[in-house]
Amino acid sequence: MIPGERVLDDGRLHVPVQLRWGDLDAFNHVNNTSMLKLLEEARVRAFWKPGPGEVAPPTAILDSGLAHGLLTLIARQEIEYLAPVPYQRHPLDIQMWFGKLGGSSLEVCYEVRTDTAAEQQTLYARATTVMVLVDAASGRPVRLAPEMRAAWEPLVGEPLTYRRR
Repeated sequence: MIPGERVLDDGRLHVPVQLRWGDLDAFNHVNNTSMLKLLEEARVRAFWKPGPGEVAPPTAILDSGLAHGLLTLIARQEIEYLAPVPYQRHPLDIQMWFGKLGGSSLEVCYEVRTDTAAEQQTLYARATTVMVLVDAASGRPVRLAPEMRAAWEPLVGEPLTYRRR
């Protein structure tokens, strides 16, 4: 795992993701489209196998690329913004868990928070991404393999319920 990446007693995977200056917009906070990229970065670190010499959490079991025959497609994303994210040198703590493991889909839940070492904790956003596993050749959904379920079931928890709909 990278430094700080861990599964805590709360049943969530905590992935630190560093902000870049370019993630900010003219209002001096993280742009809504940048938030999607930050969530994507956390998702890749959490679920894709590491390269040579890299380390990753035990949930990182997916092979990336067309050569492996399996694609992950985003079926739906939803974000509830709770507070503006200012630029900061400390990484954001992106907490992740599964709201649901379906036949060929995963519901990934997130909370984007201040760094765990910060004195005052702020919950900036909550989000959900539904991913579907797809056969690269046929484009058809593929069922989750037993090894995927075994790696991910410890992170299954309550799905997010959004305050405003």
